[in-house]
Amino acid sequence: MSTYAAINDLSFLLVEPSDTQKKIITKALEDAGIKQIEYANSIQEAMGLLASFPPDLVISSMYLPDGTANELIDKIRANPDTENQCFMLISSERNRENLEHLRQSGVLAILPKPFSQKNLVRAIHATLDLIVEEEIDLELFDPRTLRVLITDDSLMARKHISKTLNTMGIEDIQFAENGKEAILLLNEMEFDLIVTDYNMPEMDGLELTEAVRLDPSLAHIPILMVSSNADTENSQLSNIAQEGVDAICGKPFEPSTVRKLLAKILD
Repeated sequence: MSTYAAINDLSFLLVEPSDTQKKIITKALEDAGIKQIEYANSIQEAMGLLASFPPDLVISSMYLPDGTANELIDKIRANPDTENQCFMLISSERNRENLEHLRQSGVLAILPKPFSQKNLVRAIHATLDLIVEEEIDLELFDPRTLRVLITDDSLMARKHISKTLNTMGIEDIQFAENGKEAILLLNEMEFDLIVTDYNMPEMDGLELTEAVRLDPSLAHIPILMVSSNADTENSQLSNIAQEGVDAICGKPFEPSTVRKLLAKILD
């Protein structure tokens, strides 16, 4: 994708079977300055358009005639040509279990119906942040030499976090699927930053944090924890900061949020 100067240069694909909702979302997008909008009513139509018209952002409803947004995002992420596609959900779905898969799949935002214009514009700006590469400004580190370990049991989440870091000029990235794998890598290589999920098998993010902070050779490494539970009342998460995590970020996250957190914990 090329670099864009403004929001009105972005192109969108709206996957929404309801004509009424289509009109509501279209008006909100146009009010935000979006001029290029294509439409699909189903997963099949969406995948066909993605093959010929790769948009900057896909906005989808949760429930479609031939499946759900979970199935649509799986098809998008499984195709090498579309795996990095920016994706946003607008849905009246409130069940966290039904939304969890999308949170782990690297979506930019999950907006409720009805949604606020302010939150829609924030999601559009997040899309712009992922498209326009802007090297993060750090006093103590050159982002091109920053060594980062991403630990997450979701392949899609690892790819999304990596892509977000890439847009900031961070390229030296290693991956682990759980805390145990992360510890092995930490003992083999040197890292300047750990980005870890909270919920993982074998060894979760909290256990990884405790292991890092108890090891004198690793204890200095900043840790950014990413969790889909960060926006809920969770006693475990509320205590994480006391265990040595430098910052906590929710899923889905905005690139600008990650940029600010990294600048804060690395400088």
